[in-house]
Parts: sequence; C-alpha cells; structure tokens
Amino acid sequence: MTSELHERALIEEAAKKSGLIWVRGAGSPAARALWHVWHEGAVCLVGGGPGEQPLEGLVDGGSAEVTVRSKDKGGRLVTFPATVSELPAGSAEWEAAVAELKGKRLNAPDGEQMPARWARECRVLRLAPAGSSVPLPDSSLAQAPVATAATTRRPVPAGLPKLLVKRRKGR
Repeated sequence: MTSELHERALIEEAAKKSGLIWVRGAGSPAARALWHVWHEGAVCLVGGGPGEQPLEGLVDGGSAEVTVRSKDKGGRLVTFPATVSELPAGSAEWEAAVAELKGKRLNAPDGEQMPARWARECRVLRLAPAGSSVPLPDSSLAQAPVATAATTRRPVPAGLPKLLVKRRKGR
C-alpha cells in the first residue's frame, strides 16, 4: 500500500512540475510530446483541432503510456499506463479542465474565445494513471527524426564573413 502511495505521489508531483509529457496511444508506433496540466488526479490535454497539438492514437476508453520528464534536466522521471477518457464539451468536468488548460496555453491566437473554439473544434482528454509505473529502460529509446524536406542548414553566403569582420571593426 505504501509503495502505491509513493508511486502516485511521484506521478502527481512529476506531472505537476513538468510542462511537457511524452504520450504513446495504444497502437501508436512512437510517443509524442504534448503540453498538459495535472488536474484532479489525472493529466488533461487539449488538441486534435486546427492549430492545436495532435492527439492521434488517443481514443475515449483506450489506453496510453505516459512518460513524464524532468523540467530542469529533461530526463525521464516516470512512465505509467493511463486510461484515456474524453470529456464531453460543456460538462462540469470539461469546464474545470479547460479553466486549468486555458491558463497554460501559450501563444493562443484567440485569447478569451479559446474555450469556445475548443468546444467546437477540439477534444479535451483526461489520462488517469492506471496501474503501477513501468520500470525505466536501460537504453535511451532515442528514435531517428521523421523524414522531412525542411532544413535549417545551408552554406554560408560567400560575403558574410567579410561583412561580419567589417561590422566588428566599425565598433
């Protein structure tokens, strides 16, 4: 019993302090980084709509694996199984979760109209811990990035080094 309480306390404290969790829905090949809030004993997420985080693989009544990272170092702290439930828009649970989520949503394009947009276009999910935590792996579990045409590395323009030297001399 004491071990269960310690696990629950670890999960809750880690999830409260971390602004980012890794979630892998049942049948998903890889975990996805998602922002969240800890509310009333569970992780709450919003997404699935335009401009919000994707929630692929997370279905009402399904299961997920949640990994919480350290806020300061970014390392894995705890991984636990969770039961996924979708909160019905407009319900008391939904309103309470959205009030918490609204305060944590950064760079929202619509400010005060955000909850109404979430009700129309998004899903609010609750991921409640289900069972004991999963032992931490010995390996890093690092995966290769998804293939993309986007790039940030290009050759330096030929005139840039000369321009930078001139700028330094002028100071």
